[in-house]
Amino acid sequence: MWLKPEEVLLKNALKLWVTQKSSCYFILQRRRGHGEGGGRLTGRLVGALDAVLDSNARVAPFRILLQVPGSQVYSPIACGELLSGSDVYWAIATGATLEEINQHWDWLEQNLLHTLSVFDNKDDIASFVKGKVKALIAEETSSRLAEQEEEPEKFREALVKFEARFNFPEAEKLVTYYSCCCWKGRVPRQGWLYLSINHLCFYSFFLGKELKLVVPWVDIQKLERTSNVFLTDTIRITTQNKERDFSMFLNLDEVFKIMEQLADVTLRRLLDNEVFDLDPDLQEPSQITKRDLEARAQNEFFRAFFRLPRQERLHAVVDCSLWTPFSRCHTVGRMFASDRYVCFASKEDGCCNVILPLREVVSIEKMEDTSLLPNPIIISIRSKMAFQFIELKDRESLVEGLLVRLKQVHANRPVHYDTSQDEDMSREQIKISLWNDHFVEYGRTVCMFRTEKIRKLVAMGIPESLRGKLWLLFSDAVTDLASHPGYYGNLVEESMGKCCLVTEEIERDLHRSLPEHPAFQNETGIAALRRVLTAYAHRNPKIGYCQSMNILTSVLLLYAKEEEAFWLLVAVCERMLPDYFNHRVIGAQVDQSVFEELIKEHLPELAEHMNDLSALASISLSWFLTLFLSIMPLESAVSVVDCFFYDGIKAIFQLGLAVLEANAQGLCSSKDDGQALMVLSRFLDHVKNEDSPGPPIGSHHAFFADDQEPYPGTDIADLIRDSYEKFGDQSVEQIEHLRCKHRIRVLQGHEDTTKQNVLRVVIPEVSILPEDLEELYDLFKGQSLHVSHREHMMSCYWEQPRPMAPRHDPSRPYAEQYRIDARQFAHLFQLVSPWTCGAHTEILAERTFRLLDDNMDHLIEFKAFVSCLDVMYNGEMNEKIKLLYRLHIPPALTENDRDSQSPLKNPLLSTSRPLVFGKSNGDTTDYQKQLKQMIKDLAKEKDKTEKELPKMSQREFIQFCKTLYSMFHEDPEENDLYQAIATVTTLLLQIGEVGQRSSSSGSCSQECGEELRASALFPEQDSVFADASPGRTAQDSQTFPEEAEGDWTVSLEHILASLLTEQSLVNFFEKPLDIKSKLENAKINQYSLKTLEMSRQSQPELKLGNL
Repeated sequence: MWLKPEEVLLKNALKLWVTQKSSCYFILQRRRGHGEGGGRLTGRLVGALDAVLDSNARVAPFRILLQVPGSQVYSPIACGELLSGSDVYWAIATGATLEEINQHWDWLEQNLLHTLSVFDNKDDIASFVKGKVKALIAEETSSRLAEQEEEPEKFREALVKFEARFNFPEAEKLVTYYSCCCWKGRVPRQGWLYLSINHLCFYSFFLGKELKLVVPWVDIQKLERTSNVFLTDTIRITTQNKERDFSMFLNLDEVFKIMEQLADVTLRRLLDNEVFDLDPDLQEPSQITKRDLEARAQNEFFRAFFRLPRQERLHAVVDCSLWTPFSRCHTVGRMFASDRYVCFASKEDGCCNVILPLREVVSIEKMEDTSLLPNPIIISIRSKMAFQFIELKDRESLVEGLLVRLKQVHANRPVHYDTSQDEDMSREQIKISLWNDHFVEYGRTVCMFRTEKIRKLVAMGIPESLRGKLWLLFSDAVTDLASHPGYYGNLVEESMGKCCLVTEEIERDLHRSLPEHPAFQNETGIAALRRVLTAYAHRNPKIGYCQSMNILTSVLLLYAKEEEAFWLLVAVCERMLPDYFNHRVIGAQVDQSVFEELIKEHLPELAEHMNDLSALASISLSWFLTLFLSIMPLESAVSVVDCFFYDGIKAIFQLGLAVLEANAQGLCSSKDDGQALMVLSRFLDHVKNEDSPGPPIGSHHAFFADDQEPYPGTDIADLIRDSYEKFGDQSVEQIEHLRCKHRIRVLQGHEDTTKQNVLRVVIPEVSILPEDLEELYDLFKGQSLHVSHREHMMSCYWEQPRPMAPRHDPSRPYAEQYRIDARQFAHLFQLVSPWTCGAHTEILAERTFRLLDDNMDHLIEFKAFVSCLDVMYNGEMNEKIKLLYRLHIPPALTENDRDSQSPLKNPLLSTSRPLVFGKSNGDTTDYQKQLKQMIKDLAKEKDKTEKELPKMSQREFIQFCKTLYSMFHEDPEENDLYQAIATVTTLLLQIGEVGQRSSSSGSCSQECGEELRASALFPEQDSVFADASPGRTAQDSQTFPEEAEGDWTVSLEHILASLLTEQSLVNFFEKPLDIKSKLENAKINQYSLKTLEMSRQSQPELKLGNL
């Protein structure tokens, strides 16, 4: 590859380079130790030096130097690198292989060598060559997307080495790379860590020993920062069988964040495609860059912190200060500008947050820049409030972008909110007064200042009359409501009256939703609940309807109007509790796993006593799914929902910890999970709300409605206050980091469950050992995940799944979740099948796939694949022959089969060819009787067991023979097998012709037919095999008349009986086969196979482009 010309001075260096070619201006050199048989020691020393010095350029084994006559300045232009003498050299390019460096040399000879002679000035020659090389680099860089990286030239070098070392297809995009150490026990190996879109790779070359590691992101079960006895901070990668530690990074925080993002994106794209939607910038995996991943991490933090819709994209993050009138000073923080929002977060966590929907914004203006107010802007909103931001860098472009997006948002007519309130209840006068005072000072719309003071008011409990309005403001559902006038009404009209599985589930749960509350004891409340749930299922079919949504929606309807309740449900399901309400409740399980870690951190004594924290997690699942609504009295649980709408999932985590701490003594003394459940349920059922204005309503699932003895109650306000004081130190950033970490574990746990369930079904039905089945499943799953991006072009895992036929569908039953198409099956067949037939293998794989594809959906499951493989490896001879037979009749063999040409020549197929059994006449007579009886027995056995297979035509038989010939190639007994199959082929052709003659007569009984076919095995018993048979010419006996081909047939029984006459064929099909060695080779070669396939498929694509 070409390098930017770089002058290098290396005095008194070792002679590490050998000249291969030279001309007047250029020298091609090879690095010592590369490509020479006697240079092993030198090569090892050079390799060790390269690894220790950690130099990119010095690793390349070839280079070209620019040599200006009469000058001591040399210039490596296409490389290797020069370490010679005390001269000055120009580093211009690198070459990993001799072929690559020769291409650069040829280009120089053809394009530059003759041109340079016209220059008189030596400096002009050097300048001209360097200018040409720079132009080549610029052209190459633009085509390789390297301009997206911070250091394009270094990235290009790393990219070339990554491709050469790991031999991935070009579509496997390198994202970034780092120098680091990989620990093997107590020994560190210095090398390079390459992070690509689907793999983590490490390469090291030290003292002649090369180390390559390739770990697919999808195989990683745990990614964490840890420490060992040697280093305080390492990154540990855990897969199913191994742990790998990496350390000595210049910036470990950056590396870990990029690895976390790559693992998260890849795992969710491949394993959680049921509900996961990638950001638009990450939709094309081959275009992902380090910058994209950093932007995604920032976007996710922004959306989680302010609980905004997933579609919201961040445009700018700038440091600034906001005037806060309540503290009469400017508060330092950051401004976040996105599609439809301007948000502010103070540097001090919780001090002051502001969310400004652009729908509320009236104007954005720049103020005069002064020393007291540097670079200020004023954002005015409709409720006659103004927000002053100062110290904004690049103010001009920021304001310009905000005004463009403000104009887009205001393209629709603004909708005013209904702010009317019901009459206040007397018991809430104090709370209402406090809230009104707060509204005056901090604002009363969605744009209010959100400070620690408002958090304290929420923890005290929101007044009944303000609860619905504040839920709308805190969740920003009020913006969705205003932005979509008439949307809910249209959804209701479209969805009502339709009957499907979802509506049946909704109807079944309607009367189970708060049945003790008066509002849902009549048809009015039930009808409203039905409309909201059905409309949401129609809006979001990915979620549809899940249990617990009915309880949550019932509570929302108690405090909000029907349309407002709908948008509150949207906010909860789609952004406040992401991935909770779907087929596998992945989001809830991830938060359960996070909760376990928080228990270990905050309640270590309880965690130590309860060895299995998953029991607590299963008990607390309903806490997260229903926000405590199903296990607490309603008047207490709504205070929890208040905190949830203000603080998000953080409120549920900290309240859960407070509940466990309050019951720590009882839990530690409990003997089993059932007793622990009783302790927690009894406590939660007696959480009361002293300030509730209404009558007490029991929990939806009260466990202890008839207590024998009084149980001391706990006030919800005290419980919430304790949760904030003791466990409120968790930031949104920490929680999101924990979610990302535990999502890997949860998704891999689902994969393990799927694997175990599939293997449990398959193991009893096959003879392959369980440990071999596990490896087969991993290979099958890998092929299923490595789906194609372009129709019928590349079936590798570097591309996106086709929407028309998903290979991985988590919503299907376990055994059907992973499926592969024909091209993926062909890859797998070549890797693990014992029936390899050279060039014929691909054709045999296509036929096998068609045979296994029973339902004609062009996809097969693991069970079908492994059952077929089991026959090949462990089946009896008759089972193997039967499988081969079925592969050469429809539907496996089609009229349009690619392999229509037969390799068998006419002399081989001649029915007049004498049969030589190599036995005495006496033995032959006995053999005749034995063979006749065998055909009869096989026919009778077939009638008893299963439906008769169709007979094989002549064309199908020829293909059958070709497959057998291909299978015998390179076998140690190849000659004997060829002789045996030639004998059997002639025998079967004679049987077919006898059958053809007997069918034409049409009067023979079945018994006579069997006798006739059996007697046809021996030429002395039937005149049809005589060389001078009346009515037949020599030509007729050696060719297949077209008109007779349809009537010429042989059956499975004929083929099997004939094959049994040759001991070499019997030995071939009955010899034991080792699947373990195949599996080992498959794991090593699966990537190279894909690379070859892609390169082979890319050629016709290029030809099409040139038409």
